[in-house]
Amino acid sequence: MERKTVLRLHNLRPRPGATHRVKRLGCGESSGHGKTSGKGHKGQKARSGGSIRLGFEGGQMPLIRRLPKRGFNNAAFHKQYAVVNLSDMERFESGAVVNEQALREAKLIRGNFHGVKILGDGEVKHGLTFEADKVSASARRKIEAAGGTISQPQRKAGAAPAAATTAKPRKTKARD
Repeated sequence: MERKTVLRLHNLRPRPGATHRVKRLGCGESSGHGKTSGKGHKGQKARSGGSIRLGFEGGQMPLIRRLPKRGFNNAAFHKQYAVVNLSDMERFESGAVVNEQALREAKLIRGNFHGVKILGDGEVKHGLTFEADKVSASARRKIEAAGGTISQPQRKAGAAPAAATTAKPRKTKARD
């Protein structure tokens, strides 16, 4: 009968093949890594602390600095919207107001974003009042067919949503 060993702290071992023999450097010629310890002869990489940063080309102008930087990237001004489908709206009772706060309380959205967008995947069984920044065409059709209404959320003039993270454009020097 084979006896099973119970895992305890004193008999824990790594799986076979998970560990390798340590390369013993500087232990003489017969160690297999003697004399220069696998570092070759002289040069920057043979010295202690002699590592070269990524992209360094020995003082030559690096490739990343030789290539021209062209074009404009609009990523800093991109607005991220929280996406919610109509299939998730079944948990709200008839006549309820579905806005950002209600969606957060229902744990349908979380995190930082500029606003809420409602997509038309699924069906709406009863009339709901939606307060969303964006609504897809199919979602609008289904909501209005079920007797619901859609409106823009009430925000102060010129104010961004409370949960939004707005990226400010970088200031550039005026050129003569």
